[in-house]
Amino acid sequence: MMRKTIVTSMLLLGVLSGVQAQKIKGSDTMLPLSQKEAENYMKRDPSQTVVVTGGGSGVGIAALIEGTADIAQSSRKIKFDERQKLQESGKTVREVVAAYDVLAVVVHPDNRVRQLTREQLEGIFTGKIRNWKEVGGDDLQIIPYARETSSGTYEFFRERVLKNKNYRNGIMSMPATGAMIQSVSQTRGAVGYVGLAYLNREVKAIHVSYDGGKTFVEPSAKTAKDGTYPIVRPLLYYYVTASESRVKPFIDYVLSDEGQKNVSDIGFITLKR
Repeated sequence: MMRKTIVTSMLLLGVLSGVQAQKIKGSDTMLPLSQKEAENYMKRDPSQTVVVTGGGSGVGIAALIEGTADIAQSSRKIKFDERQKLQESGKTVREVVAAYDVLAVVVHPDNRVRQLTREQLEGIFTGKIRNWKEVGGDDLQIIPYARETSSGTYEFFRERVLKNKNYRNGIMSMPATGAMIQSVSQTRGAVGYVGLAYLNREVKAIHVSYDGGKTFVEPSAKTAKDGTYPIVRPLLYYYVTASESRVKPFIDYVLSDEGQKNVSDIGFITLKR
């Protein structure tokens, strides 16, 4: 609540003083990071106003295309058709890696299953595996949750874990990461996926194997940094080069030592892994 109040207050101050606010929109995964970066950036330079909203990576990139956002925050790479739309409107886009994120597979805390292979995860989320007893758990129906299709997390999980196979028909779709955590924590047979910064005691993170079950690795900052955890992705900012003079001071701040400390404080992985 305090974070929202600070951002809203700074926006009002910017409007009253005639300062045009910079708008960052997109990935819900990146929302807590961009909010913290914006707050600390505005504390350093009160003449600046930065407003951050979520909605999903696809929503942020669409806003960049439409010109209603200055920066799109995205947990996936920009798609070919999105880049094409920008080019058709005479815009050149620039990509900046702000941080890295571990994508953790989570289940209800009471679930006996502690580890899964990539192949088992693929089976669960594509619908081939439908009961926890098939992977060493109780005789209990598996209820998988996915993010909505506009989410970069949805796209990344499909590409990296499902190897571009389709999610099972009728999979439950969550509008935001907070909703994912809440749903998994309240449903004994549930399984979903969230960014590392969102992990809490309400859910249990699964150890994952990408070598056919030889080694299972826990999702953490440490395993991301040493390269042993297999589901790691870049968190990205996109902006139009024509607006570079406006947005670059903020981007430079995110990439600075102070900005990267914010990355670490939130629970993401810094660029200097």
